[in-house]
Amino acid sequence: MNPSLRLLSFLLVLLLAACGSVGGKRTPLDQTLYDYVSAIRWSEFELAEKFVDPEQLRRSGFSDLDRERYKQFQVAGYEVKSGHETGDGLYEQVVEIRFVNRNTQVEKLVTDRQRWRWDPEAGRWWLASGLPDLGTGR
Repeated sequence: MNPSLRLLSFLLVLLLAACGSVGGKRTPLDQTLYDYVSAIRWSEFELAEKFVDPEQLRRSGFSDLDRERYKQFQVAGYEVKSGHETGDGLYEQVVEIRFVNRNTQVEKLVTDRQRWRWDPEAGRWWLASGLPDLGTGR
């Protein structure tokens, strides 16, 4: 087989494989994690707050002052280090978040140990561990 034709065939196979995975449907957990990561990476903490388990919000609260504190941070990186289902509708993951304080321009790294729980009544996943502690006093 001609080397050019072989290369073209190989590239065509790769293209078809890539196209097949693009249309794949995400699981509810994958979609939730994807949406949450998008909110955090864009420093949209008010949007990220909507992922927090209502029980957690009732226990810890989330005031206007808390919202203002989160606004002083710009997320510079978000990397999932590990993740696993623990059973009974629970998922845990460890994430490293790099952020910059907009006032001081100091970059910090925090390890966020997330616990997610499946709510069959609501048909969705909730962040049971709350928003990451970025030094906001929470």
